[in-house]
Amino acid sequence: MLTTATLPSPLGPITLVLRGETIVICEFADRAARVVRQLETFFPGETPTEGTAPSTIANAFEAYFKGNRDALNGLETDPLGTPYERRVWDALRDIPAGNTTSYGAMAQDLQSSPRAIGRANGRNPVALIHPCHRVIGADGSLTGYAGGLERKEWLLKHEGALLAL
Repeated sequence: MLTTATLPSPLGPITLVLRGETIVICEFADRAARVVRQLETFFPGETPTEGTAPSTIANAFEAYFKGNRDALNGLETDPLGTPYERRVWDALRDIPAGNTTSYGAMAQDLQSSPRAIGRANGRNPVALIHPCHRVIGADGSLTGYAGGLERKEWLLKHEGALLAL
């Protein structure tokens, strides 16, 4: 059974779709159309019930936004995608908070192409937990974040990967 929950954040409300204590979707609430598409694709005919996030999950998000950069690391996820996409998303969890990597470096590590990495990151259904915001252009530019470049910049500053302007 799927449950939806909404959590507050400095970047706007976050919608979670959970199977028990496993997060299958984590998306900013203003991107509700994307959540609906993901549900229709991966859970056809299944309507989630509205509920609340388990305290372990809610506390982890609260701690993250209060400055504990590693608070989301232990959360259990089951992002739904192709085997390739899951491989890319799993690799995102290896990028420590406060650090970044480039699409090209990720592509080299995964024997892929930067465009394929970017495409997979754009489909990441658990973006804050599998932190695709830590992937930047080879020249250090902030490119390609489905949640918006303003959020990407905020997250990187919050984690100490960018100096505040």
